[in-house]
Amino acid sequence: MRIAQVAPLIESVPPKHYGGTERIVSYLTEELVRAGHDVTLFGSGDSITQARLIAGCRRSLRLNKNSVDHLAHHLVMLDQVLEHAREFDVIHFHIDYLHFPTSRYLPVPHITTLHGRLDIPDLVPVYDRFRDIPLVSISNAQRKPLPWANWVGTIYHGLPRALFRFQPNPGAYLAFLGRISPEKRADRAIEIAKRAGMPLKLAAKVDRGDKRYFKRVVERLLNASHVEWVGEICDQEKSDFLGNAYALLFPIDWPEPFGLVMIEAMACGTPVIAYHGGAVAEVITEGQTGFIAEDLENSAEAVHRVPELSRAHCRRIFEKRFTVTRMARDYVKIYRRAIDRRMRGLDRCIELSRPEIRHRRPALDNSKISHARLHS
Repeated sequence: MRIAQVAPLIESVPPKHYGGTERIVSYLTEELVRAGHDVTLFGSGDSITQARLIAGCRRSLRLNKNSVDHLAHHLVMLDQVLEHAREFDVIHFHIDYLHFPTSRYLPVPHITTLHGRLDIPDLVPVYDRFRDIPLVSISNAQRKPLPWANWVGTIYHGLPRALFRFQPNPGAYLAFLGRISPEKRADRAIEIAKRAGMPLKLAAKVDRGDKRYFKRVVERLLNASHVEWVGEICDQEKSDFLGNAYALLFPIDWPEPFGLVMIEAMACGTPVIAYHGGAVAEVITEGQTGFIAEDLENSAEAVHRVPELSRAHCRRIFEKRFTVTRMARDYVKIYRRAIDRRMRGLDRCIELSRPEIRHRRPALDNSKISHARLHS
């Protein structure tokens, strides 16, 4: 199958440091190549892939200090997709709704995986206008704000099986990994660790838009004796960071679309203590791969219950539900359905264009004609 993957240009594929969407695009792309498909990746020029790469910009935009208007580069990439569209059997977009006005006129089937939150009122008119665009959700919870959209499947994220090492023995610290932002609540993690009487290591990035929040809320908390600030880490460092942790804290304050770090921890055998929200209950199996808490007190109590959980079982659940092999297989099924729908549509158009059908006139109902004349 000839498949195009269209990635955001904010980070490289895979990202050098933090970047959930681009990371998933990378895992999927490489697995599809490994499975024998002919894959083209539209992404930044500093991406690393076994697929053919068509670069929408020379380097990823977040770390490029000279890049001010990120949209301009994405428009260039969209024109590249249109230029090459007929080379593919299916095109898979990962850039939210940016391509909707053009993708509905593409000559080949396409799908769009939505990676972000959908509970924003501004999104309603967009998805209402483009109800014909086939969408894939990354959790069932993600769909809830737009249940009427054109959903064609839910596909959970997956990781390469060997990406993270299984660590059978728990470490002596709690871990927080992600972004420093109001919705990720690093401040909650710091308080949970304090109440549980355990050290906390924070490995996180601070985006430009979150710097004010970091300065106002989080930075002063880093002076606590039980807190160690690690900063932003890469994939190679995650295995040790998560694998050597006692548990991962995931005390979110938003409708999490998926939560990639939860399955990264599970791949290492590390249990997760998370707040309710979004996809958490779809990813974490309560009492098996972690605990889902309601508040700070519940979270601190859950820390003390971690010995009830089997790290080996966490790894087994990861291998059963969250590998890239399973994810790629699920996407290929979606691709084939999209292609089949397009072919059926084309067959219908050809059927309707046949002269004997095009010029066939509907039979007249004489009784209706007589009835109409009587009332004229």
